[in-house]
Amino acid sequence: MSNINRPPAPAAKKGPSIKTRLSDAFVSLSNINSFILRFFREAFLPPFEIKEVMRQCYETGVRSFTLITFTGFITGLIFTKQSRPSLLNFGAQSWLPSLVSIAIMRALAPLITALIAAGKVGSSIGAELGSMRVTEQIDAMEVSGTKPFKYLVCTRVLATTITIPILATYTGFVALLGGYLNVAANEGTSYTTFWEQVFEPLTFVDFVASLAKAIVFGFTIGIVGCYQGYYSNKGTEGVGKAANGAVVTAMFLVFVEEILIVQIAGWFR
Repeated sequence: MSNINRPPAPAAKKGPSIKTRLSDAFVSLSNINSFILRFFREAFLPPFEIKEVMRQCYETGVRSFTLITFTGFITGLIFTKQSRPSLLNFGAQSWLPSLVSIAIMRALAPLITALIAAGKVGSSIGAELGSMRVTEQIDAMEVSGTKPFKYLVCTRVLATTITIPILATYTGFVALLGGYLNVAANEGTSYTTFWEQVFEPLTFVDFVASLAKAIVFGFTIGIVGCYQGYYSNKGTEGVGKAANGAVVTAMFLVFVEEILIVQIAGWFR
């Protein structure tokens, strides 16, 4: 009798179908493409928000300076320390400065800078614009006749595109300095000899590829963070999702772009 009177179990909820997911994915790609095209349409047309761009450069670059310095120095020191025993087994420890310079200038400096910026700057941009969207500040700017896209999005993307290459170059030299301290302590290499061996294997293509990576990474971090925040969902959860989405998406795209640029640079070497 107890089984007869028991209400039926609720049916399990089905998730979205594959067709719906594909449709949502294509809609998102279309929105992202429109967002990027809108940036290029408005970023280089007057009025130019020079003061806001400079302020965002300060927020992006100067406020990340300490973290970038510490991380770059530790990266060069640890990479040199870990590479030395392998070269020592083959009696090739004299090649250590060249190995360190190739690894840092070609890959580690722009990649590490981009990953740090994605975590620090990207999340900050996503959370800031997301909170402005939730509190309807962006809507108020649109109603008042102000151009929120140019003031909020274009300035931040330009700032990251300008600042990340500068930080990446600085990270590379700080990392090489950390490598020099390790080499000097173990091999007794002089300062002049070390820097001569550092720049000897590097070519013009290496510097151009490294700079191109940093510019692309900076643009990606800025555009992803702004997109996630500018179109965040209503409610307090939207701010957290915007910040998290900015970090995860930017890091994923940075690794994809790293592979592509390395492949393209390899054709010119």
